[in-house]
Amino acid sequence: MHTFEEIWNIAVSRKGSAAEVEKQLQMPKSSKEIEETPDDRYLALMTRCIFQAGFNWKVIEAMWQGFEEAFDGFDIARCAMLHDEDFERLVSNKAIVRHGPKIKTVQENARFIGGIADEHGSFGKFLAAWPADDYIGLLELLKKKGARLGGNTGQYFLRFSGVESFILSQSTVNRLIAEGVVDKQPSAKKDMVAVQAAFNEWRTQSGRSLTEISRVLAMSID
Repeated sequence: MHTFEEIWNIAVSRKGSAAEVEKQLQMPKSSKEIEETPDDRYLALMTRCIFQAGFNWKVIEAMWQGFEEAFDGFDIARCAMLHDEDFERLVSNKAIVRHGPKIKTVQENARFIGGIADEHGSFGKFLAAWPADDYIGLLELLKKKGARLGGNTGQYFLRFSGVESFILSQSTVNRLIAEGVVDKQPSAKKDMVAVQAAFNEWRTQSGRSLTEISRVLAMSID
């Protein structure tokens, strides 16, 4: 497996300069920023990622104000207590995408966030305290405890939340394959453990975040 410096140099050679690579890097938010984000914004972001999955992102973007109004600003208590009449109203609301199973996730994820907040003080505090060297554990928790938060949806939710994270895009996976970390798109637990171990090693070598490393890996292929 190449060192991070060696992969960095590959990315630099592809992009033309170190400055160009740096320009394209994304940084995670600080723990304070993650902690201070209100729980309703996490529910809104979960919902946005869920509705964008398999759909045109620009359409969801254009309709987003309708989503905010339909779900009362994603107030956790209100969304957790949606009734049958509310679902009937929502599935006929033309201001949102009328996808019944995805609409149902708003209630399920409101309860998920509420439960975490009751235990940890807020969902943001919970995210901020999660160790980056066990990022795959956080992905697994979202998949098991949340609704429709497995796979890329959970990864994008955490990235957009500002959590230190990696996204297993095709380019990133291609670099992991080239490094002998995995031999295909990782999904099995042993493959995800191997991916985490590789990222942890590159993180130690470079002092950079999972977020930055993920992007450098992708740029070494793109």
